Amino acid sequence: MFGEVAASRSQKALMRLASIDPIELCNEAKVELCRATRDLRSCGRRVERVIVSCGHAALCEECSQRCDACPICRVAFPKGGGDHFPLRLYYDCIEAGLLSRKCDDRLQQTEDGDNHLVADVRRLYFLFDAALEHNLVSLICHYVTDVCMDESAASSDPVIAFLLDEKVVQEWCWRTFRSILTELKSIYNLSVQEMKEKLSLLLKISSKLAGISNVLEVLESSFRGTTSPMLHDLSHLQESTLRTKQHLEIMSWCIRHQFLENVISRYSDHSSWNSSVRERKKAAIKRAWPDPVNRKLDSSEQNMSSLFIEDALSNLDSEQGYSDHDAGELVIASLQAAGDQSISRSKLHGMAGCYPFENLRVAADLLFLQGNPDMVVAKQAIFLYFLYDRHWTLPTEDWRRIVDDFAVTFSITRHSLLESLVFYLLDDHTDEALKEAIHLLPEISGPNLHPKVAQALLERENPDSALMALRWSGRDGGTTLVSIREAVTAVRVRLECGLLTEAFIYQRMICARVKENKQTNASAELTEQCNWQVWLEVLVTEICLLCIRRNLTDRMIELPWNSDEEKHIHKCLFDFSMDEPLSTVGSLLAVYYLQRYRYVEAYQVDCQLQSVEEDYIANGQSDEISHKIRSMSHWRKKLVGRSVDLLPDILQQQLKSGNLQEKGDDNNQSTPPKSDPRRVHEPILGNLLFKGAQMQWEENGLAHSLP
Repeated sequence: MFGEVAASRSQKALMRLASIDPIELCNEAKVELCRATRDLRSCGRRVERVIVSCGHAALCEECSQRCDACPICRVAFPKGGGDHFPLRLYYDCIEAGLLSRKCDDRLQQTEDGDNHLVADVRRLYFLFDAALEHNLVSLICHYVTDVCMDESAASSDPVIAFLLDEKVVQEWCWRTFRSILTELKSIYNLSVQEMKEKLSLLLKISSKLAGISNVLEVLESSFRGTTSPMLHDLSHLQESTLRTKQHLEIMSWCIRHQFLENVISRYSDHSSWNSSVRERKKAAIKRAWPDPVNRKLDSSEQNMSSLFIEDALSNLDSEQGYSDHDAGELVIASLQAAGDQSISRSKLHGMAGCYPFENLRVAADLLFLQGNPDMVVAKQAIFLYFLYDRHWTLPTEDWRRIVDDFAVTFSITRHSLLESLVFYLLDDHTDEALKEAIHLLPEISGPNLHPKVAQALLERENPDSALMALRWSGRDGGTTLVSIREAVTAVRVRLECGLLTEAFIYQRMICARVKENKQTNASAELTEQCNWQVWLEVLVTEICLLCIRRNLTDRMIELPWNSDEEKHIHKCLFDFSMDEPLSTVGSLLAVYYLQRYRYVEAYQVDCQLQSVEEDYIANGQSDEISHKIRSMSHWRKKLVGRSVDLLPDILQQQLKSGNLQEKGDDNNQSTPPKSDPRRVHEPILGNLLFKGAQMQWEENGLAHSLP
């Protein structure tokens, strides 16, 4: 019976608290002293009730028995005296058990010390605490919007004026947040079984943190668009609150599963796990393709041989923002496991240097106690990667339920689950992992497919799968803006699949799109990285090098290159022939000009190549190599000579005497020679000459004599 009465009283107090006008909270929080006079002096005792007829809190219980009118407005009391006066809201909450009477006793000691302003603020804080405890956060939010942000709300009373300021609410948020941190720290230091008994309490604390976050969001809205220092402080507190809440949620999940103490790991200890990760890194470096972007842009970006997990953790480092200067960060760091220095180590070596995490608790602390809270989805994906890495190759029935429960708890879709698994499998250097990744690839493919998937498959010598990933992503047509590294990967994949013409069309379209968007700044990434000329150089050079590698140079020179692309074709082929005079690349460069009936340029290239070949032979090469070079040089010279014979006599004389050579060409042999506008076009004879020379080279084994 007593319990029902107490519950009813508590319910009535909550209803009264929820329905009160926010502006009235200031009056309810203010300490009122009895105004009854005894020998012209105030009584001075606290007033716990209000007069029904006028609503003034003017008399204590003792004085209300002897007075018959309100000392403020002189309204007469109703019959029955002060016993019928209702309690003020603050004392009503104490009587209903919503507020602790011990807190009120300590507050009264503050009042006795004549520090009334602190007492008024504390009483308001206690009312806020009661609202937060019973899911009435909207009351605090309305207090901010309807009272603190109301410019017309003012008072001549200095106490009320102080309570109207937003700083009061901000200070309550800090005070409550610190109190929650202290409570969490005591729970996190318990044993696993003791923490498990506190799960219901942790759920309640999580709700409080969400409430504080809502209040801070409303406070921030009042300062948005300004440079107020208070906005900076509110942003810091908001980040700290969200990080603590996210860490609490992941800790609750870990506690429910007893930090996987009863689930065996596939690694015997942390050292063996660490060795496995190092092996993956070595394998990634060994199979990595060269990065032409860093070379062209003089970029300091990470090497393309990095693992998926390294990229993900590095992104968390880059998103730290101002959290390193957060006043509350040291307090939050106190929530980590006792004696663990993982967070300090991550600040010295970066997050990537801390993987693999020593255990589940360290993973939760490292990922969720620091970094941008907006990256929570990425942090959960990394945590999933950690779980897959810990249990992969073990029987599925031993660990699958853990991953499924994690997905249900944090509302993670099947697509995200499989995506994290594929990222792990592509990092794993074993053939079994690669096969499983290719098997799962169709389920995660789509417009949001990570661009590094195609790159990883290419490095793992599966260009067909990489091409399918590009096709499924819908970003392979050249009409969608991508990063320059994605474009390089797209070209490489096509060439490895033998799709030379498609690679050519792709680079032409993507460079045209970059050039088109250069002025509009449609893509911040493209504008930041480079301009379209650099894109053109990187992609055309990549096509040339891969064609040389795959003996496709003869097909490549038949493509319809324009003048902007041609200069990079010339430079790449000529530079390669300088380094490898024994190859046919230089001769094919001469053929490039012959096919276009540009006999002057072919003649100049031939002269330059002869000089290089003579120097190479003079360095003491074997007779066999010297014979091959001279034979190739002879047939190229003969072919070029027949072409030059098609020119008018006066042009032949000027060419052979060097009068047609443009000034400066001798100093830059990698620049394509200038074309003579007076060209002679003999397509039938030119093709016959080229076919005859090609047949002769094939007979001598020189057609594809690449190093």
